[in-house]
Amino acid sequence: MMKAIEKEIKTPNAERFRLNAEHTIETIYFGGGTPSLLSGEELKIILDAIHVNFNVSSSAEITLETNPDDHTEDKLDAWKAAGINRLSIGVQSFFEDDLVWMNRAHNAQQSIDCIKAAQEKGFHNLTIDLIYGIPGLTDERWKHNFDTAIALDIPHLSCYALTVEPKTALDIFIAKGKMLPVDGDQQANQFIMLMDWAAAAGLEHYEISNFAKAGHRSRHNSNYWNGVAYYGFGPSAHSFDGDKTRWWNVANNAIYIQSIENNLPCFEAETLTPIQQLNEYIMTGLRTVEGIGKEVIGQWSPGHNTFDSLMKKAKKWEEQGKMVIGENHIHLTNEGRLFADGIAADLFA
Repeated sequence: MMKAIEKEIKTPNAERFRLNAEHTIETIYFGGGTPSLLSGEELKIILDAIHVNFNVSSSAEITLETNPDDHTEDKLDAWKAAGINRLSIGVQSFFEDDLVWMNRAHNAQQSIDCIKAAQEKGFHNLTIDLIYGIPGLTDERWKHNFDTAIALDIPHLSCYALTVEPKTALDIFIAKGKMLPVDGDQQANQFIMLMDWAAAAGLEHYEISNFAKAGHRSRHNSNYWNGVAYYGFGPSAHSFDGDKTRWWNVANNAIYIQSIENNLPCFEAETLTPIQQLNEYIMTGLRTVEGIGKEVIGQWSPGHNTFDSLMKKAKKWEEQGKMVIGENHIHLTNEGRLFADGIAADLFA
């Protein structure tokens, strides 16, 4: 797998766009699964290949996803030596029974120990994941999780409502009555509380699920929401040319490796229509604090007054207190953020 990923990075492919010397790579993200299982040397091999083949900024944000049970002092040292300067830690909760319910491998103390150890090693650009709306997670316990993160001086939080995917073990257990179902009202209330607590703590709610101290927004994820070009390597990895073309690698590990070894394409592609581009912008833009803007929308429909049409459709949401309509921008209110997906779908071209 390592050899295949390294070869993919090093092999230009005429069918896919190539970020050339004119582009500067500002962020690198090791995610999707558990990349922290890689050794520091393996991470360095990938990073070296990227630096050789791309123009990487000296101040690039380089993030590694990790779980609290993955880290050791030696690993932290190796990650830092390899060039990792930001960690995304899958904490989920600081309560033992929540972690057992979610079938997590780590315990609450490991989360705290991991965070403190990372900080002691010089990793101060940290983000952690927290989940709310878990059956049995009282408002008091949710507040404790948030307060613990603030007390640990975490500069970035990603907070998600628990979702139950069809046909998963959790879905089956709930259907059989072995586990309590998710309570939508509880999730909505805990999200509203979260927004209030974050504001009081001085965190910027810059995207639906993301909160940051000043200067600590996730630069990598912000690029996705802003439609910046990106290149993905490895099974299931997605790429985007910053315009209208997307590529995604095959998900099967064996097929991916065989394709790379035999110099065969390992991906599929699609070209977005102007309407698809516009709808994607509405969907991602509304999730951000900046919202959607007239100037950007004009790129896909010059002279067709699409922004004016959008404002007319958005009027009912403004009247309900879920949206703010400005002269050149539309953005959601805190209440509107509870209905972001539905509002976006309503505004689609």
